[in-house]
Amino acid sequence: MKRLNKFWIAAGLSTLGLLATGWAQAQTKLRYAHVGVANAPQTLYAEEVAKLVKERTAGRIEIQVFPNSQLGGVGEMVDGIKSGAIAMGHHDFASLGKILPATAVFNTPFVYRDAAHSLRATDARISPALQDVNRQLVEKGGMRIVGSFFQGARQLTSKEKVLSPKDMAGKKYRGVPVKLWSSMIAGMGAVATPVEVSELATALATGLVVGQENPLPNIYNLKLYEVQKYVMMTDHMQSVLSVFINERIWQGIPAADRKIMEDTMAEVGQKTLAWDRDTAAKYRKDLEAKGMVFVEAKDGLDLEAFRKSVLAQVNKDFPEWSTLIEQIRAVK
Repeated sequence: MKRLNKFWIAAGLSTLGLLATGWAQAQTKLRYAHVGVANAPQTLYAEEVAKLVKERTAGRIEIQVFPNSQLGGVGEMVDGIKSGAIAMGHHDFASLGKILPATAVFNTPFVYRDAAHSLRATDARISPALQDVNRQLVEKGGMRIVGSFFQGARQLTSKEKVLSPKDMAGKKYRGVPVKLWSSMIAGMGAVATPVEVSELATALATGLVVGQENPLPNIYNLKLYEVQKYVMMTDHMQSVLSVFINERIWQGIPAADRKIMEDTMAEVGQKTLAWDRDTAAKYRKDLEAKGMVFVEAKDGLDLEAFRKSVLAQVNKDFPEWSTLIEQIRAVK
């Protein structure tokens, strides 16, 4: 077993030669996997982190990025990082749910005040909730979350204008086939109906579902403007992704270089806030040009009604998250 463990660790973390000055000058290569496609914000994030970490460690740490599911899908990536075959990667917090269900709490709708708060509340250096989750992740999965970055807010779309949960009562809306998403759609007043993303446009066109929720780039790239009229700017879920790493590999990196990595990931994470602002503005303009109508609070959108209803449903379905949710909200 020890020999097998050493094999997997070596696959994710390779040390190339020692200079005369000893271990401090050894080069460590980390394989970093994710499912994002070329030029996507999450791909730019990983590449920027890799570039800066190599510069700031004078080449001691080299992060090799493998985007677009080159090392497998989400499930394979999580399993690979758990074993050490892959050093690190990023995805939704909920993707670690099969190891520790409580990680999905960081995807809770309406839990963050804004995008900036979502990054502070998912910073392991200052977030008590994430520190608690990390202790359990290390114990149960042999990995920890070491960074986070912002990918955008999710918005609601429909064939009809929606101003409050009452407008969605009894109607079928597409829900991601994950328990938390089903709770969210139910909290919005609708009937959660699972539909694969590849079939979403058809489901909307045929009336199988009357609406759905996604970030603006997805709404545009999936051409949902062809089958949906209204975009409700609910900002109901801040899409913040987690960066996680194999614990044995992490502890094998000198403390000073670990700090450089953490600080760099936090710095680039802050950059993603600006990237999202620019991207969201562009896609809103493009969607409006395609005929979509945006509905905001000034138009009567009752955000407080959505917030109260959705959180009440989440509290009912996930009572064990109450302490973690309080800790997330308390982060300044």
